[in-house]
Amino acid sequence: MSVRFLAFAREDLIALYDYVAEVASPATAIAYIERIEQACLGLADFPDRGAPRGQFGQGIRILGFERRATIVFRVTDGEVQIVRVLYGGRDADAAFRGEP
Repeated sequence: MSVRFLAFAREDLIALYDYVAEVASPATAIAYIERIEQACLGLADFPDRGAPRGQFGQGIRILGFERRATIVFRVTDGEVQIVRVLYGGRDADAAFRGEP
């Protein structure tokens, strides 16, 4: 099964990198983003992880990552789509409405 990062998820990762690089360091930010990406790629082997969150859309599941981030994804025929990567206490409802 393949894993694909959708546009909002890619934007989330860039914003997260910028934030962590500013409050910690670029090296810390790179390491953190790489761990998130590896967790996402691991969904190819175990796509049924996470909790179903149908209120956000058909087939949406949410998986916590290191107690600070939330990976939002859906499984389709042969593909895991990474929909969003939310950091900290970000309001998932607001994120799905496109609010900051």
